[in-house]
Formats: sequence, structure tokens, C-alpha cells
Amino acid sequence: MTRAPATIAFICAASSAVAQSSFETRYNFFGMPGMVDMPNALVLPDAELGFSVSQFEGTTRITGAFQILPRVTGSFRYSSIDDFRGGDTNFDRSFSIHYQMLEERQYRPALALGINDLFGTGIYSGEYLVATKHLMPRLLATGGIGWGRLGERNGFRNPLGVLNDAFETRPGRDFGVGGEAEFDQIFRGDAAFFGGLEFQASERLSFAVEYSSDEYSTEDGPTFDYESPWNFGMTYKVRQDLSLTAAYMYGSAVGLQLTYAINPKRPPNSVGLEAAPYPVTPRSSVDAEALGWTLPDNGQAAIGQVRDVMLADGIALHAFRLDASTVRVEIENQRYRTTAQAVGRTARILTASMPPAVDTFVIVPTVRGIRASQIVIRRDDMEELAYDLDNSWSSYARARIEAATTEVRPFADIYPRFDWNIRPYLTPSFFDPDDPARFDVGVEVNASVEPVAGVLFEGAVRQRIEGTLDESTRPSDSVLPKVRSETNIFQRNADTFMTYLTGNYFFKPAQDFYARVTVGYFETQYGGISTELLWKPVGSDLAFGVEANYVKQREFEQGFGFQDYEVATGHATVYYTFENGFEARVDAGRYLAGDWGATLTLQRTFKNGWRVGAFATLTDVPFDEFGEGSFDKGLMITIPIDWVRGTPTTNEFNYILRPILRDGGAKVNIRNRLYELVDDNHRPDLQDDWGRFWK
Repeated sequence: MTRAPATIAFICAASSAVAQSSFETRYNFFGMPGMVDMPNALVLPDAELGFSVSQFEGTTRITGAFQILPRVTGSFRYSSIDDFRGGDTNFDRSFSIHYQMLEERQYRPALALGINDLFGTGIYSGEYLVATKHLMPRLLATGGIGWGRLGERNGFRNPLGVLNDAFETRPGRDFGVGGEAEFDQIFRGDAAFFGGLEFQASERLSFAVEYSSDEYSTEDGPTFDYESPWNFGMTYKVRQDLSLTAAYMYGSAVGLQLTYAINPKRPPNSVGLEAAPYPVTPRSSVDAEALGWTLPDNGQAAIGQVRDVMLADGIALHAFRLDASTVRVEIENQRYRTTAQAVGRTARILTASMPPAVDTFVIVPTVRGIRASQIVIRRDDMEELAYDLDNSWSSYARARIEAATTEVRPFADIYPRFDWNIRPYLTPSFFDPDDPARFDVGVEVNASVEPVAGVLFEGAVRQRIEGTLDESTRPSDSVLPKVRSETNIFQRNADTFMTYLTGNYFFKPAQDFYARVTVGYFETQYGGISTELLWKPVGSDLAFGVEANYVKQREFEQGFGFQDYEVATGHATVYYTFENGFEARVDAGRYLAGDWGATLTLQRTFKNGWRVGAFATLTDVPFDEFGEGSFDKGLMITIPIDWVRGTPTTNEFNYILRPILRDGGAKVNIRNRLYELVDDNHRPDLQDDWGRFWK
């Protein structure tokens, strides 16, 4: 018996090294790291994006959670509560934030702080401080203290009252139209303890038992009968990204939850399914005569072969100039998600196709006819580093990334260019109070014409096949000009409609400056004229842009006609790229409803192309005039299609998730904005993506 404490200490010490690899973080019924309905102090794997749907006795929750940083988890939740307070079904939107202050160590637990429903109606408003420790590699213990909703069961005087008497009273919540933060409530009022145990029975199966401090006082009675604070749960991992949880909750309810977890760092298909790149060819193996460089046609046949080889590899060669020891090529990446991979493949092809006298490659990526940068690579470095273990960093350090200052005339047969395709489309819509989820599916035909470099005409037409977007009949109650709140009228007035039809001109007025002029039908609801000027040096993390638009609202049928509403709108924008893929953007100016204000956007871009971010807009429109939600805000997600299917493509899936779409803070949607066009070709992004240079 005297050896038991030492044995337990040894087990706890060993668990700190193996716990995270042997224990899967569970999603609780709030779609966050936790036990059954209560939180724990764990976090999800970095960058994980989890979607969960849970239901128990009249309460349904749909939650999207994202591991924003290694220690910060955020979530957005949409809940349906039957017979809310004895009335109709209540649809509620809420946010949660979970911060792991301390990681677990040998003699200390993990410690986390969390806030539920800081914005909005406050139905789920509550805060917590929670600790979690592995007693054994497969056994996890959690204990915490909660406030607000989490301080109801056997609540006691707030211990924070020793700091200030104000902590002992939790003021009432006047949520008004929702969307406002209630900072004067957090960590105030009575507190209560909660806790529980989790056991990882196998790689797929885990169990949890918890004592909940949430009494469900609002739902008790009309929604379901609360009988006990004890909850019991079982989670089965169907596969790596899919899990099912069953629970017996509060002494009377059976709950079910389905969770689908995506991690940008864990693609669903094998990576590297694209064709292998051309091998680096030492110049001693290159025969200029055999390649055709010595023929009397001045190398035209050889250049044609280079164009064919590059096009087969997904890279269009637009211009070519060969001097005594330097070759300059202007390319368009048509296949690869990153410019770095297209540059690397181009350099490999040049090692096998250039005469031995050429020792310098100048590769100029172009986009919409704009020369965005130039990458200078020594041929000797390609040969030396081809099989080096550290060739990614070494090749980046030796390459020069500069502003493109020299212009080469494009091949005569490049322009005019015509392209078209036909593809399916899906348009989802969430959080309509009458129907939380709607959708349309159909077919889109789009086409583009480039008569000369920098000039682009493009358009698209959609044919709706099936869907429910046209079933929304809720009238707009906005007191502002109805610039977005009548979107449902656009959606139900046409099955065949023109999504966009524009003429664009892209050019560089000076070094480090880029410009765009767009005229036409920008999107389904607006058309007009748009101008943009961007300053972005090739090597800078900082950029500035100015955009000015004059737009008119399109007719509801989305044909060629317009309505009477017209407005001048525009913004000045600051962009900044931080380390580890984080980017910030601030837009300040005038919005579609004539309101003035600013939008802050923060997003994280992963090396495989995933982007997840959030934005918020505050304007001079008072919250009560804005209406439900108080101000415009939302989440953004971009999923590269090559991550899904494992083969290279430049296509992406983009979606903006808004709690509600109102008229304040609304912007016009314009394709081909300059920052998104050129950023991938500049040094910060090239550096982040250089690991694909040798792919």
C-alpha cells in the first residue's frame, strides 16, 4: 500500500507525454471541446474545423467550431428551442470563445477560460474556468466553476466578490436587436461547480460522465423536464473525420450528436496525385543541336517545343526572350494552386530545354496580363540543390524575387483568347427565421474573352434546377435603403438569370502600382462602373488600395434592366500580412446604403490553401436602425479544390456565413479585385508556399 502514491505519480508523469496521442478531444453538445454538455480544458487539433448537429428533447443545435490558434477555439451556433418559455419555437444565434491559458504538464492540469453567448440574446450566456488532468493515459478528470447559465445548479456567492462587490450581482440583459456585447455581465452573479470523467476505451470508443451546473431553467417544463444534473455520454468514431455521440441527459432526455471534423492539415485524399515534375537536367547532358537551337530558324522550333511541354504541365508560356546567358519567360499558371509550384516546374523544364550557355532563368508570373513579379534563379543552383535534403529553404534563399521592370512582347498567337465552361452550382442560405436552411442547385455557363493583354470580357448565366430559396417570402422591415434585405425577392423572381457580365481593364501605371477598371453587371444585384488602384511592393507585407464605384440596383429578374436606386460607394483599404499565415485588412469608406464606416477582416491562410476568417463592420447607422444583429459580421471559409480531390487545380470553394443579412455595412461584390490577383506572386506568399517549389 505504501507504494501506491509513487505508482500513481509515475502514471501521471508518464501520461503527460502520451496523453494527447492516446486521448481524442470530444465535441460536447455545444459543439466545443468538452464532456457531454459541459466544457473541459482541452483544445481541438490546431486548425480543425468541426461541424456538429445535436438534438435532445426539443433542442437542436448546429455548430461550427474552429481552432483559430493552438490555444484558442471559437464557434458559431444556431439553435432551435421548441416551446420556448411556453411559446413558439425560438431560433437563436450565439458565439463561444474558449482559451486554454495553461497546457497540461506533469504536475499541473490544463486550464481554460471560456465565454458563451457574449453577443446576442443571452439565452446561453455563461462563463467558466475549467481544469483538466489525465489521471491515466486513457482517463481524464475535469473540474470547473461556472457563472451565468453555468452557475445555476447549487449556486453560491461569487468568489470574485472579494475583489469587488459588483461581481456578486449579474445585471439583467437588454439585448435589444441583438449583436451587442454585454461585458458588464461576464463572470458576475452566483457561481457553481461542475465536473466529470472521460474514458477512452479504444481508438474509436469513449465514454463520459459529468455533473452539470446548467439547470436549464428557461427550458425546464415547456421544452423538456429537468430531473437530474448528471449526464452520461458515449462517442463512437466512425472514421477519422466523423463521430457519433449518444447521451442520456438531465435524467429525462436522450441526446444524439453527429460531428464532422475537417482539418486543413489532413487532406481527405492522398497528396501528390499530380504528375511528377520534369527532372532537373544537368547542362552537361543538354544537346543544343538536338533541341533545335542551332537551326537557321533562330530557335523558333525549339521555342515551340518548350511551349508545348510547359502547356502539357499546366503552364502557358506567354513571352520568351533568350540572350547570351539569360532566358526570360513570362508564364501563366493554369493548374497549380500556388505560384511557387508553377515557378518550380518552369525552372525544371528550362534546365532540360535551354542551351548550355544559359545560366540564369528569369521567370515572370503574369495574371490578367499584369506582370506581378520576377523570380531570378541560377541554373547552377537548380542542379546543385535538386537532391539536397534542405532544398526548399536553400533554393528560396538563393532566388531573387523582384519587381518586374522589363517587358517582353507576347507571342503573336496568344491573343485573342476565348474560354468557356459549364458546371453545377450550389447556393446555400442559412438562418432565415422561417427556415434555418435553404438552397438552390443548378447549372452555370460562363465564358471569357481576352482580346489583348490586360483586357477581359467575362460573363455567366445560371439555370436553376431545384431548390428552396424562392420559398422565402419574409418582407424587409429595414428603415435603410433596401440594398441587401430584399435578396429573397431576387431569388424568387427568375429561374434563368445573368450572374455577371463585365468588361475589365488591368494595367500597371507605375512600379509597385496596379490598376483596374470594371464596367458592367458586377453581381446578381448591382451593376455600374468600378475603379481600383493598389500599391503593393513585391517584397512588402503592407499594401494600400483605393476603390471607387458608382452602381445601380439591378431589376429583380436579373436581366439587363435596372431599378431606380443608385449610389456612389468606395473604400480605402490597408492590408497587412503577419507571420504564420495571418492577414489583417481594414476597409474604410461608404457602403451601399450610403452609410459611412469601416470593416475589420482577420483571416488565417494555411500552407495548403485553406483560409478561415471573420469580419465585422461598424458604420454610422445606429444599432436600432440597423435592425436585428446590430451590425454586419460573419465568417469566411475558402477550401481549395485540390485539397479535396488530391489533383492540382486553381479552383476554390468560397463561402461567407452571416448570422443575418441586413442593409447596413453592405458592399458590392466585384470579381478580380487587385490584391487577390497579385498577392500570390509576391515575396511573402511565395516564401510561405516555397515548399511546393520542388513538387
